[in-house]
Amino acid sequence: MIRLKNEKEIEGIRQSCHALADLFREVVPQVHPGMSTKDVDDLVKKFIKGVGGKPAWYKEDFPGAACVSINNEVIHGIPSRKRIIHDGDIVSLDIGIDLDGYISDSTHTVMVGNVKPSIRKLVQATRESLTAGIAACVAGNRIRDISKAVYDVAHEQYGFGVVWEYCGHGVGLDVHEDPSIPNLPEGGPNPRIQAGMVLAIEPMINFGTGDVELASDGWTVLTADGKWSCHEEHTVAIFPDHTEVLTACDDLVC
Repeated sequence: MIRLKNEKEIEGIRQSCHALADLFREVVPQVHPGMSTKDVDDLVKKFIKGVGGKPAWYKEDFPGAACVSINNEVIHGIPSRKRIIHDGDIVSLDIGIDLDGYISDSTHTVMVGNVKPSIRKLVQATRESLTAGIAACVAGNRIRDISKAVYDVAHEQYGFGVVWEYCGHGVGLDVHEDPSIPNLPEGGPNPRIQAGMVLAIEPMINFGTGDVELASDGWTVLTADGKWSCHEEHTVAIFPDHTEVLTACDDLVC
């Protein structure tokens, strides 16, 4: 069931999303070679505690405040003291804040140091596909319009693989809500986008195949061919005459 949010609920979600945008502004510049993914997670926990929130992923028993995924890790990388960030890596930070019961969700991929031009192109394509998906996310369109916009940029324009086993979703009062928002415009429910929806749009784009596999830890999702992956995400709210990017942080450099 799709939960349409009222004005009070959207304002609560907005405040959570603004706090999350501030978190990225503070944490991203601190990501550097030699630190562990647990070091990153500690920074995230400290910030969330400082704003009076809780890590949203704790609601789903994930063992960290942030999913920190490196290179061929698509999503859900578990923070670890043993997982070290190196020069040339790309590191996706998927973070949510539970602020007084209102949930935010956003992901940014950080390019650490001397990233290869081909991988920079992958990151660029993923960011452009997210922008296209948001542009298609307007009242009156359908969910598959978002999917098509993402796919057309990532695969048709750039030739990269698009992850189909995991997708975007409704968000705001819980971590994962209906509807699902696939990044491929194929099959499944295709509800009309309505005012009051709050959605997390999140392209997961791979350098090679779009196929993925689950690691032995039961959480981390890896590319099936070992090639690198990029993940970008924003939470948006739908109004009758516009769509607001609640987690926007246009001044962020990563």
